[in-house]
Order: sequence, then C-alpha cells, then structure tokens
Amino acid sequence: MIIRPRVRGFVCVTTHPTGCTRNVEAQIAHAEANPIASPPRSVLVLGASTSYGLGSRIALAFGGRAATFGVFFDRPPRARRPATAGWYNTAAFEEAAARAGLRSACFNGDAFSHEAKERVIAALKDFPPVDCVVNSLAAPRRTHPDTGRRFTSVLKPIGEAYHSRTLNTDRARVTDVQLDAATQDEVESTVAVMGGEDWRMWMDALGDGGVLAPHCRTFAYSYIGPELTWPIYRDGAIGQAKADLHRTADELHAVLSRSGGGAHIAIMKAVVTQASAAIPVVPLYVSILFKIMKEKGDHEGPMEQAQRLYGTKVYGPGGIQADENRFIRLDDLEMKPETQAAVMRAWDSISTETLHACSDFDGYRSDFLRLFGFEVPGVDYDADVDTMVEIPALVDG
Repeated sequence: MIIRPRVRGFVCVTTHPTGCTRNVEAQIAHAEANPIASPPRSVLVLGASTSYGLGSRIALAFGGRAATFGVFFDRPPRARRPATAGWYNTAAFEEAAARAGLRSACFNGDAFSHEAKERVIAALKDFPPVDCVVNSLAAPRRTHPDTGRRFTSVLKPIGEAYHSRTLNTDRARVTDVQLDAATQDEVESTVAVMGGEDWRMWMDALGDGGVLAPHCRTFAYSYIGPELTWPIYRDGAIGQAKADLHRTADELHAVLSRSGGGAHIAIMKAVVTQASAAIPVVPLYVSILFKIMKEKGDHEGPMEQAQRLYGTKVYGPGGIQADENRFIRLDDLEMKPETQAAVMRAWDSISTETLHACSDFDGYRSDFLRLFGFEVPGVDYDADVDTMVEIPALVDG
C-alpha cells in the first residue's frame, strides 16, 4: 500500500509505518547518546505510545537500560486501513528493545478501566518491583470505571467568552476565534477526564497489587505557558483539570515520601502533539515560539524534553531538581523573559500575510505530520509499505 497524509482539521487520518519506525529509531539514538546516570530499574509508562509518554519510555529504556512496561490505547491495523501512529511507534520500540536485550512488555486497552489495571498488575508480577511510574495519559473522553458514566473534556474558558486569534493549519491562515464559556457540567467533565483521579486509582491499584518498590517515584506532565494562553489553558476548563492533577501529586507525595519515594509534576514546554494541535490559539503561539527558540538554539521536542527531565532533573547527579511547588520545570527555556518578549512582538504583528515571516509555520506543520510518520527524512513515500504490523511483547487485552 502507498500511503499519503490526509489531514482533517487537527488530525491526520492516515499513518505511515516506516515513517513511525524511523521516528522511533531517531529518538532511540538520542537516548543512547545521552545516558542517564542513576536510572530507575523498572518503569511503568501510562500513555506510552506517542509524544511525552513515548519519549519518556525511550529515554528510560535506552538511556537508562530500565525494564519498561507501556500502556496505551491504539487501533491495530486492518485490511486497507493502517493502524494509529501509536501502534507503529510501539511496535518499533518493542522490536528495538528486544534487539538491545532490554526487558519490555506492553498492554493495549482502556487505561481508565479496572480491567486494564488488573491485567497490567498481573503482568508486572514478572517484572522487577516498579520504582518509576510515568502518567502521560491524554484522552478526550473517559468512562468512569465505577459508575460507567462517560465524560468528555472541553477546550473552553471559564466565566466569559474568549476572543483571540488562532491558526487554521489546513489553509495557513491566521483567523479570529471565539470560544464560549464552559458550563459547570463541562468543567466537571473535563476534570473527570484530565484531572488526577485515574492517576490516584493507578497508584492505589499498583500498591495494593504489591508491584511497587518502596522508593517508587511517580511523575505526571502539565503545562503553564504564557499569559497569552491562560484564558483557554491555565484559567480555563483544562486549567481546573490540571489544578486537580497538581493536588493529586501532593496527596500521592505525602504517602510515597514515607518510604523514600515521591510524586512530582513536570511542567513541560509547548510542543506539537495530537492534543496540543486541538487547542485554539496554541498552534499559532507554538509556531511563533518555535521560530524564536530555534534562532536562539534552545528549541526542544518531546524526546529532548524527556531526556533532560530524567537525565538531568530527576536521575542525574543532583537528584530531583524542583521549585518551591515541587514542580520540575522543563519550560525554563520557553519562559525566558527575552523569549516571551519576542513572542509577544511577533504576536502583535502576525497575520496571514506575515505568517511565514513571523513564525515557523513550516516547522510546526512538519512536526505535526511527523507525529503520523510523514515528512520523515530518508523515507520513500512512493514505495509500497506493509501496514499489517504486529507488536512483539503485547500482553493480551
């Protein structure tokens, strides 16, 4: 099958297995070139197939030689329909891990369900005690495992409508956007999907299942960003969910620290992910930010962020490097005052006509397509490709 990218809004509905494999191989090479000094022994990654979750698993496995277990929810390939990118990413990871002699296994299923937790815990009985749990789950919907109620998150402000500018990535146009305020039910649903409840459920289940090491540390990812994005992010429905996630970290830390472990929130920089592409305003901000950070030479993608997090700020010679809120700041380069001042100058002058001059739209678009295995250097996209790829070490779901 010859596969071309087909983009609908903020989603590419096709994927390229070879491109996904090359992406993973490039990330593995980065991890191996930047080894982690004092890595954990056994790692569970929730949301392990794309973006920060995938980067974290690669960094800890190939940079730290840790045993890793990945949990994800991806569509397998079918006749004339490729799998999701996360499926091909995971297949490439598992094959590379086997070649490198790394302990590795994975589970494909709804991580929010009790069944997934039970199946993963049973599989982890054969792993060394888990001393690192990475929570990188990102989903638009969640079915509560106890009540069966289905929640859907929203990308809306709270209190009043929000007016700003955004980027129509299909047409390369800067447009106005208005988002109506979220209702209280929508805010509560967003917290139910993106807050900390499921993280707590996982840690409780893992502890009760006897698979955690006494000194286990757990990490979740969040974002603060500039004031420009606050109405939709920090102060919006997503912000309420992130605040709940942060409270959960405090509660988990109070328990885990008694035996030498802990729970931390890593504040990451703005990058191109399937989730961030859906947030109004963010693609335009990211396109501007990328141009400025690339010019300064301090731009990072998810893999570089994950490697710096675990190699320098968690398992490096200095141990955990956190601020007064116990946040581990990976947005430090993005939030430099001079960088943000340059972003605001570009934001004030950007338009459809000045988009390419004032931003790195081409870089944003390329990063977006690479999420799905396209525009990867060295891949022949005119060649026939086999989409029916299996994942080694997949625990039956």
